[in-house]
Amino acid sequence: MKLRREARLLKAKAVSSLRNAVRAFNDVDDVGRTTTVLLHLQHAFEMLLKAGLVQRRVSVFDNKLGRAESFERCVRLSREHLELSDDEARTLRAIDALRDDEQHWLTSLTEGLLYAHCRAAITLFDDLLTRVFDERLADHLPHRVMPVSAEPPRAIQLLIDEDFAQIRQLLEPGRRQRPDARARIRSLLAMEAHVDDEEVIVSKKDVDRVERAIKKGGEREQIFPKLNEIGSEISGEGMQVTVRFVKTGGAPVRLVGPDEDVAAGAIREIDLQRKFHWSGKELAAKLGLSQPRFHALRRHLAIDTDASCRHVFVFGAQGHPRFSDNAFVRMRDALANGLDMDDVWRRHRTRRSRRS
Repeated sequence: MKLRREARLLKAKAVSSLRNAVRAFNDVDDVGRTTTVLLHLQHAFEMLLKAGLVQRRVSVFDNKLGRAESFERCVRLSREHLELSDDEARTLRAIDALRDDEQHWLTSLTEGLLYAHCRAAITLFDDLLTRVFDERLADHLPHRVMPVSAEPPRAIQLLIDEDFAQIRQLLEPGRRQRPDARARIRSLLAMEAHVDDEEVIVSKKDVDRVERAIKKGGEREQIFPKLNEIGSEISGEGMQVTVRFVKTGGAPVRLVGPDEDVAAGAIREIDLQRKFHWSGKELAAKLGLSQPRFHALRRHLAIDTDASCRHVFVFGAQGHPRFSDNAFVRMRDALANGLDMDDVWRRHRTRRSRRS
């Protein structure tokens, strides 16, 4: 594959940062190890996504600010142009959220969770490198220096349970280890990115709420309901082990008001305008459909009845439907998989289209 010059330079930076992350993971010195690993992992993926987008001639610059797009924006663009799956996007957001707290405040990640995320990162980096550039990570990084651990990878739910039990112990009266407990709480909150379809930003309010719930004796499944939905797929042995995080669909999450006194976990405030950022006109144009056919496809796929795909913003007496990346991906994939739009149009064109 002939690479564009900027794509080649960005890919080289991505591989370099990944090598630094691997080197730090295998370092015998624990001082600053987790920080170094997370910083380099996040940077490796940001450079790799930008390399792939540049190679496919997608702009990665914000014209208003005159600077390169943020990590979150690159993830969104990669959903459109690099076939990034939902689970892959969530893994990237989790790594970014863990890095953010590690860089800007305090977080504490157990060795088991750090290893799981590093192995998942290695697997995903190799997948993306192959998908976009038709290269394998082994071409750039010898197998002998892949992240290794004295223990085999364990199920993510078991690791989360162990971490939660340690947090409860740290918060016991007289332990005087509250800062350590709150740092671990931040890590678990950051891991909710494996479930959310939006960028996760851990706030002090989130940590305070979780701490209060733990002190009241709440169980992990109640305090961190989103973490119940995280699963891990582990295959291979030794140096060939691969780890992928997946969303399994756990118990339903009950939302409560900000002042409601219940033993609930972090109730994260989501910026709905960021999640549902497509207008109907923009999405139709992106899909290459006329407005009538766009309406027909929406009805055929039941987009308007899916709360993760469509939200109506009400301003005064007017409602303004907006669509998420989930809607875009579902509609794009349906078209790419050979959906007969002529048949969809015949079946739905007689119904009255709603204004979007």
